[in-house]
Amino acid sequence: MCARVVVAEDDGKQADLVRRYLEHEGHDVVVVYDGATALAELRRRLPDLLILDVMMPFVDGLDVCRTVRAEAGLAALPVLMLTARSAEDDLLLGLDLGADDYLRKPSSPRELVARARSLLRRGGRAGTGGGVVVPDPVLRVGPLTVDPGRHEVWAHDRRIHCTPGEFRLLEVLASRPGQVFSRAQILEQLHGFDRYLNVRTVDMHVMNLRKKIEQDPRRARRLVTVYGFGYKLVGKEPPADRADPGPATGRRNPDHGL
Repeated sequence: MCARVVVAEDDGKQADLVRRYLEHEGHDVVVVYDGATALAELRRRLPDLLILDVMMPFVDGLDVCRTVRAEAGLAALPVLMLTARSAEDDLLLGLDLGADDYLRKPSSPRELVARARSLLRRGGRAGTGGGVVVPDPVLRVGPLTVDPGRHEVWAHDRRIHCTPGEFRLLEVLASRPGQVFSRAQILEQLHGFDRYLNVRTVDMHVMNLRKKIEQDPRRARRLVTVYGFGYKLVGKEPPADRADPGPATGRRNPDHGL
């Protein structure tokens, strides 16, 4: 699997280490050292993956991620964020801005490469191997359509932009409408590694998807929580009084510990 990867990291020694490991995997790697240069490089030639440090001069990684998700030509780019920060709020902020995965520094270069490999595989942007590719069937759940071959999601006849992580989660749930998936099962499908981060990644992806596919994200009627078990995608909406109120109610999320 060969891909073009942009690494945005202001620590030259760390950037060189990441570059060497990725090149050993056969990837074409471009290293930049600040956020402004990263955005210029992404606009010049769209890569297959962006590995993005949070703490960078001129434009920090969070602002780069926010810009990537806002620009039509960049919005589908898989993003792996790196941070030396340990506060959970910082991690969730990055995920809320659209990062597909998050890795704390210092981290093992091998784990970083494994995370990168997972995101590339999920994005389907590299490693086709030149063989005949048989597209996955189109999935339809109520007014929602998930097309794995075209990497498209439609809801109520409107195309929805999803990050690679959001798309994969939606694809998993749409493959078995009505079936409840625990967060652990979803993590397994998403090729998760760090459980501390990724259980929160699942919740953040669900929250973001509800904003995109639900008519009222505060009372989810398609991507619903089955309290004490996990999440499911339903084709037939439940009665209005049984719609999932979601996290906006202020109640503790009973999915924790699934």
